[in-house]
Amino acid sequence: MYPAGILNKIILGTILQGASMQWDNFFAERTKSMKRSTIREILKLTAQPDVISFAGGLPASEFFPIEHVRQATDRVLRDSGQEALQYTTTEGLPALRQLIADRLSDADFSVHPDDILIISGSQQGLDLINRLLLNEGDRMVVENPTYLGMLMASRPFSLEYVPVGSDDDGMVIDDLEPLMKDTPDLVYSVPNFQNPQGTTLSLERRHQLIDLLQRYPVPLLEDNPYGELRYTGEDLPSLLLLEAQKRGSHRLDGSVIYLGTFSKVLTPGLRIGYIAAAPQVIDKLVQIKQSADLHTNTLSQYIAYEISKDGYLDQHIAALRDVYRERRDVMLDAMTENFPDEVHWSEPDGGLFLMVRMPQGVDSTELLKRALEHKVAFVPGADFHIGGIGQNTMRLNFSNAKPEQIAEGVYRLAVLLKEELIAQH
Repeated sequence: MYPAGILNKIILGTILQGASMQWDNFFAERTKSMKRSTIREILKLTAQPDVISFAGGLPASEFFPIEHVRQATDRVLRDSGQEALQYTTTEGLPALRQLIADRLSDADFSVHPDDILIISGSQQGLDLINRLLLNEGDRMVVENPTYLGMLMASRPFSLEYVPVGSDDDGMVIDDLEPLMKDTPDLVYSVPNFQNPQGTTLSLERRHQLIDLLQRYPVPLLEDNPYGELRYTGEDLPSLLLLEAQKRGSHRLDGSVIYLGTFSKVLTPGLRIGYIAAAPQVIDKLVQIKQSADLHTNTLSQYIAYEISKDGYLDQHIAALRDVYRERRDVMLDAMTENFPDEVHWSEPDGGLFLMVRMPQGVDSTELLKRALEHKVAFVPGADFHIGGIGQNTMRLNFSNAKPEQIAEGVYRLAVLLKEELIAQH
């Protein structure tokens, strides 16, 4: 006798002989919760050169260090070509891991290269960490709204998302404490210039959060793709560092897992990200990654290291800060000048995004349809939110459009918003 599931498929295959394959009948149950990224689909609509796009989280491609990449690639192929084109270890290039460890360390806190795993962009890190820590039906605490990519990576696990409110100072930690008493399986946070809001977790709240972790030992994932892109204010210590300090530890052996990337500060095309975590966590992640892709692109790792090893990366980041600071300021000034008084928005100290909140009744998904007709695009905010809210919000990116385009695009949006509010009345 065949098991019922196999027998059903045999019967189905017999019935469908001669017809096209009905693949939907064979997909795993977990795929039912998957869908394409709203952002990726919108980017297809904004590919026309005359569309001013505030939609994607794209770095400014005109500032990619193309010449440095070319020179670095030439040196790598000349000096280490055989190694760079060969398979490598799952953990990643030792020299690159050392460089990252040094950047995460300070005088009292030492990250070891063995605490680092090189991954294929931070999105892979989300997938690997979810597979490591989460079972079906587990509970994940997230800010509301939160990063769409994390929701996409975790949906196949049929999780219960436990939302925590946020304001201009980031996640509201007072609302988090009662949730921690129920021992969730993972807390996810983007503390610096959060995607989609652009808000930053204040220093006071960082300490509050670490105090909670001491009382309720739950894994916390600190996702920090934008932390080095600060334009105003003082740099704040990572949760990774604060947690070690609170425990009096000088090593990375606590409850925080740190996720970083070169995509926003160098170039996304290299697909180089990294995870920093306790040795037991890294060991398990290595096992999971071996089943996924064996290792991250070897040549890309060599190129990223070659570009970064002599201090050029810091120079490049400093230049990007100047560019993005100007673009952020142009967007904020244009919104202040043109947006209706009923519309409000966040004012980020860094990163790539801000979030606009419109009066209730304004549906940003419907507004996007009209905006595309006027050759301007954004990401509707509902997909970032838990609980069926956020229809009156939209995320704007300011890094990928030139200043004059930003001013014009904001003006076009302002016209549409004014028309929408008039129609509501």
